[in-house]
Amino acid sequence: MEFSKTVSAVILTLNEEKNIVECIRTLREWCVDVVVFDSFSTDATVELAKAEGARVFQRKFDNYASQRNAALREVTFPGEWVLMVDADERWGKPLGNLILAAIAAPEHAGTSIFHFQRKDIFFGRWLKHNIGAGTWTGRLLKRADVSVERDINEEYHCTGGKAYLKGERFIHYPFNNGISWWFWRHNRYSDMESKRLLEERSAPISWKTLLGRDPILRRKTLKQLLYRVPFRPVWMFFGLYFLKLGFLDGVPGFHYSVMRAIYEYMIDLKIKELRYKEVEK
Repeated sequence: MEFSKTVSAVILTLNEEKNIVECIRTLREWCVDVVVFDSFSTDATVELAKAEGARVFQRKFDNYASQRNAALREVTFPGEWVLMVDADERWGKPLGNLILAAIAAPEHAGTSIFHFQRKDIFFGRWLKHNIGAGTWTGRLLKRADVSVERDINEEYHCTGGKAYLKGERFIHYPFNNGISWWFWRHNRYSDMESKRLLEERSAPISWKTLLGRDPILRRKTLKQLLYRVPFRPVWMFFGLYFLKLGFLDGVPGFHYSVMRAIYEYMIDLKIKELRYKEVEK
């Protein structure tokens, strides 16, 4: 394979022993180089990753953007393309073939980032109508052209073009480590998200972007708008379960809609707490 067209996968990890082996093995079906960028796991993540042939690097975690930027800049890669992966995701051979064909296609010569859609699995069922079903997320990067910003729910800024790959979705198992772990992780996310949103709420809404064609910028602006709506967690449940037809996903759809509303409530409470602390100073 041409040197410039090889793909390396970077997996960010922290105590992912339940996921890491299958994640690596799935990538190995098509990916030439797998890197595990670990935040000093205390379980068997590192040992298992090395046993599967992955290259392992470790860095103390501060935030997601810094961690991804460090992986892009501090690790030596065989080619120019890097796929950002989470351990609870599966990127199988059909999707890998789509990726390899895309980066080799002449029409993508000026592309710096490719976006994908996902399948979230809960209690063995694909949540076809949840918040992530229609969301595009940038993952395949031409590393020299891309930088990562925002502590959580990162934003990828690139100097080249963007492309959206249809036809295959990566599979996401957000509950593989258990529901308790999901709440632990989202408690951590809500800490970071509340701080960031408190800063972003003061920024003006770009109505042009909201009505624009770029789905990533449109979603970012919509999120900025929705976080100013009163009783937002209630509307989140209503939107997911009824407007997005989450009820068609059965019992898992109901539970997921409730859990997402709880997460949004955590964020709102923490924003109020931060404001209260500012007033007290």
